[in-house]
Amino acid sequence: MKIDDLNISIIRHLQEGRKSYKIIAEDLGVSENTVRSRVGKLEEKGVLEIVGLVDPEAIPRHRVVMVGVKLSTMDLVKKGAEFSRVRGVVSVSVVTGRFDLILLVLLKEGFGLLEFYTEEVSRLAGVQSVETFVVYKSYNLKIPYIF
Repeated sequence: MKIDDLNISIIRHLQEGRKSYKIIAEDLGVSENTVRSRVGKLEEKGVLEIVGLVDPEAIPRHRVVMVGVKLSTMDLVKKGAEFSRVRGVVSVSVVTGRFDLILLVLLKEGFGLLEFYTEEVSRLAGVQSVETFVVYKSYNLKIPYIF
């Protein structure tokens, strides 16, 4: 699917999640049906997903950490997919540098770092080492609520 300027403009408008297709259409000088159709195609192709996001700092008894993972295998994409299904993992990125994967993890009361590592990560083969980065303060971080 070609992502043209109109698609980008629609996506920008949808950053305000409750903005109506009618208002977007008026602002962009196209019909409401055009906006609806474009949004449908963007969702169908996996380019766009309209979801509610939360500020993790605003949720009591929750904490975000980033985890650098060094693997003992070079099957990075497969391992990234495995980690993406682990409880608490919001996102996984295959990266360059001293780590193979960077995880964004949401923890909560009753499911902290100890549980994440001992109950979840320990079940995955091929993990050479991990390093945890506790997020004390974040800016512009909004995530899906996964619990």
